[in-house]
Amino acid sequence: MRRVELLAPAGDLTKLKIALHYGADAVYLGGTEYSLRARASNFTLEDIEAGVRFAHRAGRKVYVAVNAFFHPEDAEGLPEYLKKLERIGVDALIVASTGAASLVKRHTSLPFHISTQQSTTNSEAVRFWSEHGAERTILARELTIDELERLRSATESELEVFIHGGMCASYSGRCTLSNNMTLRDANRGGCAHSCRWNYDLHERGEKLDMKTPFSMGSKDLAAVRAVPRLLDMGIDALKIEGRMKSIHYIATVVNVYRRLIDGHLRGDTIDFAALEEEIVKAENRPTGRGFLAGFPDETEQLYDLRSEPVNKVFLGIVESYDESRQEALIDVRNRFSAQETFEILTPAGPTPPFRAAALSDEEEHSLRTARHPREKVRLRTPHKVTRYDLLRRV
Repeated sequence: MRRVELLAPAGDLTKLKIALHYGADAVYLGGTEYSLRARASNFTLEDIEAGVRFAHRAGRKVYVAVNAFFHPEDAEGLPEYLKKLERIGVDALIVASTGAASLVKRHTSLPFHISTQQSTTNSEAVRFWSEHGAERTILARELTIDELERLRSATESELEVFIHGGMCASYSGRCTLSNNMTLRDANRGGCAHSCRWNYDLHERGEKLDMKTPFSMGSKDLAAVRAVPRLLDMGIDALKIEGRMKSIHYIATVVNVYRRLIDGHLRGDTIDFAALEEEIVKAENRPTGRGFLAGFPDETEQLYDLRSEPVNKVFLGIVESYDESRQEALIDVRNRFSAQETFEILTPAGPTPPFRAAALSDEEEHSLRTARHPREKVRLRTPHKVTRYDLLRRV
């Protein structure tokens, strides 16, 4: 069985560190230009360099998405940008445009991966990209698990499969709804997610009487139960989507798939329901199986108005831990009181629930409540924790 790579999103430098802390083998990120997530925090060249240093010290990899579809005015500075990424030492680039792939080959010696936006659905297309220099092909999200297995058996090229996160109502994400409705080009980083808006429906000029507005977004993908088969068939990389997601989302989802992958490779019995319950703590949209189980039916879509509540279980990030005092310094993100029940998400999974023996500010003044985001508080905990572990409400 091949060593599978768990690939996680990094919307900024903190999320990069969180993703690696919770078990990602590699992260992918976008610069301030040439990426399909223009509204994500994104990385300056200095941030990319810092992220590469951090990842390489941990023996992990960093891939940079250069996956916009370029118009003539977009590509003028691209060769120099690619050269700078090579000097920084990124491990590979993710490209969607044949022009971008050509420029990477012409101006650098960097490996490149073919984006899912190329809609690669068969082994001949994989072979084409491999013959043109691609180190890896990220397969289209419209493939079933049976099709993935047939494709895997037909090629030795590196293959990457999407396992978790937002899906697109259009084929491989190549949508122009946003272009037409908001003048924001989805294929150059400006998607307004028009498919998820709420619409009135009309029939023969008459507005239909509906209890809730109509929308046409897809449920997010959650492939927890499909991962063992993907591992057994020899897929090289499993990708989580979500560069615009929260720290808590990144930590929770990466941790679930890390434990799932490692458990399956050890031959453990997997408690899928428990892993799915863990993911729910970080999700704010319903999930489904996408195309993995076959062509999606209406249960995989979001056709009605939804208002999932904001999840407030994430309370703060561990900045340091004093083992002699069993005390963690917490960077607060949501309000909590000393009398609540907590758990701490670690790379090994959540700790058993506990009550805080004491809560104080940095000057060790006793507190009943941590009230302010980004304040630092000291929390007594019976569990040994490390930097970047997350405090959660039970």
